[in-house]
Amino acid sequence: MNYSGAIISQYQASLEMLKQTIARCPEPIWNSPGDKTKFWHIAYHALFYTHLYLQDSEQAFTPWNKHRKEYQYIGQLPWPPHAPPKIGEPYDKDSVLEYLALCQRQVAERVPDLNLEAASGFDWLPFGKLELQFYTIRHIQQHAGELMDRLGTRAGVEIDWVGMK
Repeated sequence: MNYSGAIISQYQASLEMLKQTIARCPEPIWNSPGDKTKFWHIAYHALFYTHLYLQDSEQAFTPWNKHRKEYQYIGQLPWPPHAPPKIGEPYDKDSVLEYLALCQRQVAERVPDLNLEAASGFDWLPFGKLELQFYTIRHIQQHAGELMDRLGTRAGVEIDWVGMK
């Protein structure tokens, strides 16, 4: 069985669904003042961790050239005093779509070279590299589903199911 091919297909399908949510998001929902966590921030968070977890380790990771410090965090920072992240100017749709395209390329480039028998490479994730791929795809899909719900409820926007890519 071609495990890399199956993993790539499911990554790309989940990223395509996330892409639809971003592309179809009406401007008033993108950065709605009533949302505790903004639409764009959830999308960015999902992409940041996709990009990170496609690397061999945290040390091997080079952030996207437009990354802003602490923007990857939702909720509180993971270190004391566990303050909320400092989030200023939102990313615009084109920038988030640019980052998504980078993640799509990273999937195609990195997955075939991953040692799926190795440890995750991230000390806070105590499982192997193969499970990390499933974990990350689930993470993308969780946030894509969250954003799909916002779009459907608030704007009647429907997102197409993508089974494989």
